[in-house]
Amino acid sequence: MDPLKLTRARPGAPFTVTFDGRVIEALPGQTVAAALWASGVTAWRTTRFEGRTRGVFCGIGVCFDCLVTVDGRPGLRACLVAAVPGADIRTQFGTGREETGQEVTDDEATGQRQTGREETGQGETGRGETGDDEARRGKAGRHD
Repeated sequence: MDPLKLTRARPGAPFTVTFDGRVIEALPGQTVAAALWASGVTAWRTTRFEGRTRGVFCGIGVCFDCLVTVDGRPGLRACLVAAVPGADIRTQFGTGREETGQEVTDDEATGQRQTGREETGQGETGRGETGDDEARRGKAGRHD
């Protein structure tokens, strides 16, 4: 059954994007992931270390399995990025930074991330206390 007939949807005119040099059709309002799926593409990323293929897993922007390079910008979640006419979509290999000439740090290469909290040992507030500590003292939400 055609879902467009069920909803009486009238999408705008299709447009084209390229995926790894292949021209594919997309509809207004589709995400990159939806356009790729509709054209039969189910994987557009490889993992950093073992080169395993990935595509959509959660479909709602939580998991980062659908990372893709769009118009030279690596690390975009295909399930969240709108397909736009003329977009140059490419399979992302690993972090995608090597392809763009961006340097990958040792922490990124090993999959470890540094945040302000880890580096300083401070809690979520950045003031040496965690949110739980503040809540116990009745200071949650206050910035004095």
